[in-house]
Amino acid sequence: QVQLVESGGGLVQAGGSLRLSCTASGRTFSSYRMDWFRQGPGKEREFVATINWSGSNTDYADSVKGRFTISRDNAKNTMYLQMNSLKPEDTAIYYCRARDGTQRWGQGTQVTVSS
Repeated sequence: QVQLVESGGGLVQAGGSLRLSCTASGRTFSSYRMDWFRQGPGKEREFVATINWSGSNTDYADSVKGRFTISRDNAKNTMYLQMNSLKPEDTAIYYCRARDGTQRWGQGTQVTVSS
């Protein structure tokens, strides 16, 4: 089973940028489709972005299109989320998920955007 660890969260002003990382250990990382989700204060967990095994196919929630970019480096067993033009409403705990018919979640990393 793959284990996932997110990093890169923090406090940033509105309009700023952060890059999140999700590093996997265990089974072969490249066999998984990978996703980013987030859960804001008092909200349900919501989909942010997804990427296929090779990185050739990506998709985004409408709320982050044009601002966030998902990518992966299979040689480093790591997925990334580049977040630009951050808004206060992007404040949330960000989680990565690995899927191959089963699914595994990381523990999350906090992103706080101040106005």
